[in-house]
Amino acid sequence: MNKIDKDLIDKSLSLRRISKKQLKKISTKKPKKIDLLFQTAHKKEFQKRDCLECANCCKTTSPIFRDTDINRISLHLRIKEQKFIENELFLDSDNDYVLKQSPCSFLNEDNTCNIYSVRPLACREYPHTNRKNMHQIIDLTIKNSTICPGVASIVSKIIK
Repeated sequence: MNKIDKDLIDKSLSLRRISKKQLKKISTKKPKKIDLLFQTAHKKEFQKRDCLECANCCKTTSPIFRDTDINRISLHLRIKEQKFIENELFLDSDNDYVLKQSPCSFLNEDNTCNIYSVRPLACREYPHTNRKNMHQIIDLTIKNSTICPGVASIVSKIIK
């Protein structure tokens, strides 16, 4: 991660309470407006941002693996689902399957993904800043702003 992105993340960490409060205030009054704000900012941000330069999400967090993800990835890897679970996953406190380790074991040195074509839905949708009903995932968005410099940039622009 470059210095500018690290600074974005650090700023986001220090301002997360304020950002959360401001986003919740906007989203409760005008949920459709916040969707549009996020979708517009997301489009601009990720036109210029190359996630392969960072991959901090893959290095520091785990997606949730749904049953369909486990099935699809196991088929791709040509191993039994139970073996995939035993090797790679564990049940977290919310009873969701997540990775046993960070960084993700499927992350290559060049930040590409070994299972990109069959990656979990949570990875496909990350960083979740272009979704509808953003007001429902403000907490997740604030958390992601401390992981993803793109989300940190989006949040900082929206709360200005």
